[in-house]
Amino acid sequence: MTVTLLGATEIRRLAAELDVTPTKKLGQNFVVDANTVRKIVQVGGVQAGERVVEVGPGLGSLTLAILETGASVTAVEIDHRLAARLPETVAAHGVPADALTVVDADALSVTELPGDPTVLVANLPYNVSVPVLLHFMETFPQLQRGVVMVQAEVGERVAANPGNKIYGVPSVKAAWYGKWRLAGTVSRQVFWPVPNVDSVLVAFERSDDVRGDEDLRRATFRIVDAAFQQRRKMLRQALAAVLGGTAAEASAVLEKAGVAPTARGEQLSIDDFVRIAEALHG
Repeated sequence: MTVTLLGATEIRRLAAELDVTPTKKLGQNFVVDANTVRKIVQVGGVQAGERVVEVGPGLGSLTLAILETGASVTAVEIDHRLAARLPETVAAHGVPADALTVVDADALSVTELPGDPTVLVANLPYNVSVPVLLHFMETFPQLQRGVVMVQAEVGERVAANPGNKIYGVPSVKAAWYGKWRLAGTVSRQVFWPVPNVDSVLVAFERSDDVRGDEDLRRATFRIVDAAFQQRRKMLRQALAAVLGGTAAEASAVLEKAGVAPTARGEQLSIDDFVRIAEALHG
């Protein structure tokens, strides 16, 4: 049986049936364009037989595009009404019952994923996009690649490189796990309701080499947070509190790591921050 996708009319009917009024708080701007959801799946490189985790499936438009490839889906949905309705929707569109597993939960609280998915696909709202991404990358090391649709401001920051004016904490922390890149823009007109911000696709691939254990990650992230707390400050000042207590002690650790004490956080790569953490605890 062929899998069919949701159209704009059916999405509005489902929303009315479930008494779902799209809310800014949950980022409920539903994608109503089939070409867009297929593009997202294509960017994610989803293949038949793979297990995909989708965060925030909503009414199921992107879910069906993933399932259309022959992949199976573990869907994490915070809205109980949407979580309960999703299996019925995908069944009505030709999807075998065993191809979808729904986890009715807040994505930030999930610590287990049925089916051990290796690919992440999501349409994430502004207020939780970075926390959800970092939580899933940290908690599920089996996730090897994926694509997320986020507000342009968020996506550009996550994918930014050192020296870029928007490079910051999300950029560095994401880089701990792998490589991130902007992978396309998404028209506002494919959403219902139409948002007042632009959206982009961000693709990632997890690095084969693990940078370090959990202790090193936590130490590195503390240093990253301190480095960007007051932008444009020299590292010997910005990191004084976490590298010994004084600028002189911070300078000694930085020099041991091969990082100039007069450099600024926005100039450093994830590798630089890891070396600082290793120098502090080594």
